[in-house]
Amino acid sequence: MGSFGNPDIVETDVDILIIGGGMAACGCAYELMRWAPPGLRVRLVDKAAMERSGAVAMGLSAINTYLGEQKPEDYVRMVSNDLMGIVRDDLIFDVGRHVDNSVQLFEEWGLPIWKQPGDEEKTLKQGGQPVRSGKWQIMINGESYKCIVAEAAKKALGMENIQERVFIVKLLLDTQVENRVAGAVGFSNREDKIYIYKANAILLVAGGAVNVFRPRSVAEGMGRTWYPVWNAGSTYAMAAQVGAELTMMENRFVPARFKDGYGPVGAWFLLFKAKATNCRGEDYMQVNKEMLKDYPPYGLAKVPASCLRNHLMMKEQREGRGPIFMRTDVALQALAASYEEEFGEKEAKKKIKHLEAEAWEDFLDMCIGQAGVWAGENIEPEKVPSELMPTEPYFLGSHSGCCGIWVSGPADIAPAEWNWGYNRMTTVQGLFTAGDGVGASGHKFSSGSHAEGRIAAKAMLKFYMDNKGYTPSLPGSASELAEEIYAPVRMYMEHKDYTTAIDVNPHYITPKLLQARLQKIMDEYVAGVSTQYVTNTAMMEIAVKKLHELKIDSKKMVARDLHELMRAWENYHRIYAGEAHLRHMLFRQETRYPGFYYNMDYNFVDEENWKCFVNSRIDPKTGEWSVFKREHKDLVTK
Repeated sequence: MGSFGNPDIVETDVDILIIGGGMAACGCAYELMRWAPPGLRVRLVDKAAMERSGAVAMGLSAINTYLGEQKPEDYVRMVSNDLMGIVRDDLIFDVGRHVDNSVQLFEEWGLPIWKQPGDEEKTLKQGGQPVRSGKWQIMINGESYKCIVAEAAKKALGMENIQERVFIVKLLLDTQVENRVAGAVGFSNREDKIYIYKANAILLVAGGAVNVFRPRSVAEGMGRTWYPVWNAGSTYAMAAQVGAELTMMENRFVPARFKDGYGPVGAWFLLFKAKATNCRGEDYMQVNKEMLKDYPPYGLAKVPASCLRNHLMMKEQREGRGPIFMRTDVALQALAASYEEEFGEKEAKKKIKHLEAEAWEDFLDMCIGQAGVWAGENIEPEKVPSELMPTEPYFLGSHSGCCGIWVSGPADIAPAEWNWGYNRMTTVQGLFTAGDGVGASGHKFSSGSHAEGRIAAKAMLKFYMDNKGYTPSLPGSASELAEEIYAPVRMYMEHKDYTTAIDVNPHYITPKLLQARLQKIMDEYVAGVSTQYVTNTAMMEIAVKKLHELKIDSKKMVARDLHELMRAWENYHRIYAGEAHLRHMLFRQETRYPGFYYNMDYNFVDEENWKCFVNSRIDPKTGEWSVFKREHKDLVTK
């Protein structure tokens, strides 16, 4: 191996390349090998390690998408309402009809799923009824959730076909075939090596985007976010750079979470029946319910859209009735009282102790940092409430968001204009996506992302079989690609001796400082926390100019080691993801997601003119953006 800065170049030919190691990647790997013909060359490449990669890395205490007795049509209606009406019904229905099978597999692989009394010995497949925390959610003991799912994928694929700690940073278009993906290039974040892959078909499932906006956590809390901190928008950026059409990138998710630790609230609302109140103890959803009438039907549904629940909460904060509290104390005390009445004092004490343990385990299963906040601040949830706070914005397509890539739908459901031959293929031939990558389709969560990876696997296999004679032709030589990847290293080597303070140099900027600039632009001009999620046309036009300057300056980023090289390339990806979000918001002349952001020039929902998809594309030859409308259709009647 060469010394740092002179990487070895490893070139590999495969039939199918999987980029990422999260739930969608694991689903694809598992399903692919069930149907793979002999000799199929598959390679999975993960920036981290599959066992703890992706959004489920820390674990979960619930699987949020399990239909059970519900129908796929019901699932489509729920997702559509929560995402303010603009979704791809075909993609959501497709996930809905397959997702339960993935959950049943998880249980077979060893995931403990809570069962109703009397059904403890039955599996889901045998008709065992799960403990539901909500209409779509089931409770699990999920600290090792991702490890269990990754183990099955590894076993199916074989470790010889998996490369961990390799960061793919760029897709490569074919030089001979128009609009055809031909390969990808990346580098090891452990060794001085560049990897170049030629592939017939590629699944791009590298997660959503975090830290594009300035986070609420600073100093000792830096790096604490709600969605995984390593999600750098690589899925959106790499797809956009090769000309794949994006959709609904104006959508973002701003979850209300426990303050400082970002602990999820779902189990508290659904399982423990806790209420959120303002500082006066008032249920702001009731106090402000008249506001929901401005947003029919999304606000008047049995469960109002997530953004509208935020909208009502933010009114309390703006008008000085914050902080918002999750009344953990009231909920647990009410449950304790009901136990005493039903079981008597002695038995009730045992059940209460168990309940308190469940309250802590909810975080220890999936958000250890929040348990740390409780312990560090001497918070006993059965005695005192905890603060809630809306987070900084995130981009994702698998949770309660729907930004992402425009993909082909299932042939038996999708209208002709939403289907171009292969399910979950982007508008670039041979490039597929799933999970956070698929736009206009949310509420898949972990189980749905796994199922969608399996759906994509079958389509990719069909694509490969139909294109067996294809020989990729990559642009540029291997050495030229390596030089592009290592440009931040070269920049550092050239200018490092100019100053004695390594972080301060007129010739370059460190990834940490460049990221701070990106976050400041997005936060202050594109509706981040510092403006209470408010922006307007003038502010966003300033942001376009500032991002243009930032992209120029990003060419001066340096990397002093492999870790910093990873940070530099994450920044390149975050800038593109942020720009896509900005350009879509600027184009959409309404506020489709009040509570997630407010465009004060168009602070209303305009069903007549803007119930449509906003899509965009970068011309890979010129780098120019175009943003445009695509017609929306309801395939499932309301």
